Amino acid sequence: MLQNDQKSAKVHLGNAAEGLAVFGPQDKFLRLVMEQSGASISSREAEIVITGQAKEVDSLEQLYTVLLQLVRGGYAPTERDIMYALDLARNMQAEELLDLFKKEIASTFRGKKIMVKTIGQRHYVKTIKKRDIVFGIGPAGTGKTYLAVVLAVVALKEGAVKRIVLTRPAVEAGENLGFLPGDLQEKVDPYLRPLYDALHDVLGPEQTAKALERGLIEIAPLAYMRGRTLDDSFIILDEAQNTTPEQMKMFLTRLGFGSKMVITGDVTQIDLPRGKSSGLVEAQRILKDIEEIGMIFFAEQDVVRHSLVQKIIVAYNHDAESKS
Repeated sequence: MLQNDQKSAKVHLGNAAEGLAVFGPQDKFLRLVMEQSGASISSREAEIVITGQAKEVDSLEQLYTVLLQLVRGGYAPTERDIMYALDLARNMQAEELLDLFKKEIASTFRGKKIMVKTIGQRHYVKTIKKRDIVFGIGPAGTGKTYLAVVLAVVALKEGAVKRIVLTRPAVEAGENLGFLPGDLQEKVDPYLRPLYDALHDVLGPEQTAKALERGLIEIAPLAYMRGRTLDDSFIILDEAQNTTPEQMKMFLTRLGFGSKMVITGDVTQIDLPRGKSSGLVEAQRILKDIEEIGMIFFAEQDVVRHSLVQKIIVAYNHDAESKS
């Protein structure tokens, strides 16, 4: 007999392969879910049986129903997907995941589909398509810059813009460009490498080089933006937490007709000299009430790197909170 607040639910499995996909190799995903939830989950014949507190059973029933729909659509969930889906299921929001994997944003030059991997990423992509200025703020590994570059390339290919401008402030990890060896191009290239990496993934190294030669793509330090008006451009400011308030204002006022701006950064990774305030932090405060500007905040659940990266970010956040 089940107690009053206890219940049991069954979710039908089509075949053994479906069970393997949602439970993981050697039941790894199943153990993770049971550790996090405290409910009892087992597989009997062609069904998943969930027993526990009523609220928990409802959320897990939704979790497995949604996961199985994704599996039947050809998607193979990862450990990170399972944990993300579990987070959503706790608020009975797991069904939002069904939209995630239905539509690709673009494909790499090798033909691999590029799709959003989290709800946060989906919201970010939708906002960039709708708004002329969008801030993507959050921890490393959330795809802020990569997705912005992908959408910039799509806009260029579709003729929505005439060029892509990628820029970063020249303050990072205590380095100064003046002390790096080589001419300006050699100094700037390694420093702007992450932007090149994203372009190479989508366009391929050859097409990227051609687009740079023809001026369709421009990659330059932020100082090079001063005094310009950028029309018909898709402009991305990366590592924006390292801008000064003056630089941020200068950059935002470069926006011309037919242009889009995406500003990405992580306010926990500010490398500015002591006493200098971050232009990104200030912009967040000053511009928060302008409806036409999109402000997207990524959480550690949006990290799409190794699952350990998420745990590292959480640990650092806890440490910072305990000190404040």
